[in-house]
Amino acid sequence: MLVRSVSRRLWSTLRYEKRFLSSEPAKPQQDVNYGVEPIQSEALDKDICLLVDEKDNFIGTATKRECHKVADDGSILLHRAFSVFLFNKRGDMLLQRRASQKVTYPDYYTNACCSHPLYIDEKPEDIITAARRRMNYELGIPLNQMDPELFTFLTRVHYHDPGDGVWGEHEIDHILFFQGDVRVKPNSDEISEYCYVPKNEFNSFIPTLEGPLTPWFNMIRRHRLKLWWDNLHRIKELAEPDKINKFLNEK
Repeated sequence: MLVRSVSRRLWSTLRYEKRFLSSEPAKPQQDVNYGVEPIQSEALDKDICLLVDEKDNFIGTATKRECHKVADDGSILLHRAFSVFLFNKRGDMLLQRRASQKVTYPDYYTNACCSHPLYIDEKPEDIITAARRRMNYELGIPLNQMDPELFTFLTRVHYHDPGDGVWGEHEIDHILFFQGDVRVKPNSDEISEYCYVPKNEFNSFIPTLEGPLTPWFNMIRRHRLKLWWDNLHRIKELAEPDKINKFLNEK
C-alpha cells in the first residue's frame, strides 16, 4: 500500500502529510450485465461526455461507456477531459491511487483528480465547474474551499492509450493546477489511498509505488511537471491554454 511504503521510509522525516480513509474501500460487487461494479456501471451510462475534434471543438456527445470502449480496430472516441494537480500551501502535491473497482486503470497511481466535463442542461459543462464538482465527489473537498480563481488552466494534452484492450482513453485533457490547504475525505469507490508528496522527494518516491502510473500522469511527469512545480509561485505566467500538446507515454 502507498501509506505503508511511505511510512517505512519517510514517516520519520515528517515531510509527508498522510491521510487514511475512515474505512477500507468497499469490495466491488460484480454487475452480471456488464462485468463491472454497479456504481461504476451506472456512471458509464448516465454520464454524457463531450466528443471533440483534434482542435478540441465540441462536435457531439456519447456516454462514458462509449467514450472508453476500445473498438476492434483499437480506436477510441476522442473526447474532452481534465486533470487537476492539487498542491497544499507548502507546495506538496497530492498523489492518489485509483480504487480497484474503477473500470479504467484500476489500482493505478495518478494526480489528484482526472475526469470529464459533461453535457448538462443541453450544453457543455465548463471545465473548472466540472473540476470542482468532481473533486467534491472523489476527494470530498467542500465546494467553498475551491475558489474558481485558484485554478490555473495550463494547457491541453491530446493522447491515446489502449488501456487493457477493453477499456482505454483517447482524450484532449485540460491540465489544471490548484494550490490551497483543503479538507480531503476520499470517496472509497474512487480512491483507495492518497498522500501529499514534497517536490524534493518525488523522484525517489515514485519507484517505491506498488503499481503503475496512469498514462496521462506519466506523460505530464516526464514532459512538464518539473517546470510547473518549480514555478508554482508564478504558475499563471506559464499558462498556454490555447495550445494542444502531443506527448509520448514512455515508461
